Amino acid sequence: MIKPTKDAKELINYNANTALHESGELNETMVDVTIPNSYAGLRLDQALAQLFPNWSRSRLQLWISQKRITLDGKAVNSKQKVWGNEQIWINPKNLSANPQFAAEAIRLNIIYEDDFLLIINKPAGMVVHPGNGNWQGTMLNALLHHAAQLSYIPRAGIVHRLDKDTSGLLVVAKTIDAQINLIRQLQQHQVKRNYLALVLGQVTQNGTVDQPIGRHPVQRTKMAVIKKGKPARTHYQILEQFDGCTLLQCSLETGRTHQIRVHMHKIGHPLAGDPVYGGKPKKINQEIGQLLTIFPRQALHAQQLELAHPKNDKIMSWEAALPDDMSALLQTLRQHC
Repeated sequence: MIKPTKDAKELINYNANTALHESGELNETMVDVTIPNSYAGLRLDQALAQLFPNWSRSRLQLWISQKRITLDGKAVNSKQKVWGNEQIWINPKNLSANPQFAAEAIRLNIIYEDDFLLIINKPAGMVVHPGNGNWQGTMLNALLHHAAQLSYIPRAGIVHRLDKDTSGLLVVAKTIDAQINLIRQLQQHQVKRNYLALVLGQVTQNGTVDQPIGRHPVQRTKMAVIKKGKPARTHYQILEQFDGCTLLQCSLETGRTHQIRVHMHKIGHPLAGDPVYGGKPKKINQEIGQLLTIFPRQALHAQQLELAHPKNDKIMSWEAALPDDMSALLQTLRQHC
């Protein structure tokens, strides 16, 4: 099988047009895309899955069966082969991409917004996407209330996540083409994400953890470094050293689930407060040990985000100050130095 390219330039012919009622409700979304030549030999559903990675294969197949997707103006089936330069029309009119999720009036800390993207400073304790018993009160529910058109975009425009108890910056796409662009940037490691992480123990030098991450073979709710895992690379730099712990800046080259938490645990420096991958402080001041032990979440904050704007490729960057709980903990640690 010929593998499709990951080069975002192949998507240059992509167009999405939307019409809004005066009420702000999305009335129509028409997607017009030209199949890249590099997709020659793929089945239609395979090509669409590559072009729209945030729409599930089953959803695309359903739309094909409902004749909402046409190839050169004709209704086709999922197994139809494509050879490049065909014109695809997708008409998910009045069909929400997130029908099972409700809009909820939940406050979002939005630090930047335009017609194409949102930058959100997520608080610790907020789940990004519904699931695993958290079906309400999530960032996705809040996004659907904030901007009605996001109900027609897969995952309400979410392109990457933070763990529930990790705070900091996230980017959300407001159009399908912006979402595709941002996903491609993430795949090509063009989005810069820097985190502040307070880890246990004395880290003595900067470094990189280059270890694959996958589902834990026994404890299925956890991730772990395993040979058959997906490539994962985390760079870390020492910012401050305290009694029994170290403040690091961690930069993600990849974006695996729990990546920083798993990698820091792997090198013997788990995050302070981490209920899943953490450990106990060793041989330190009793008061400091108690503070690190009772900290109620993993001490991890997505501080900096940099990306190319999906409309004009302008490099933009944002920074979020430490939340109060991590800031107070660091202040106390400094007083004991």
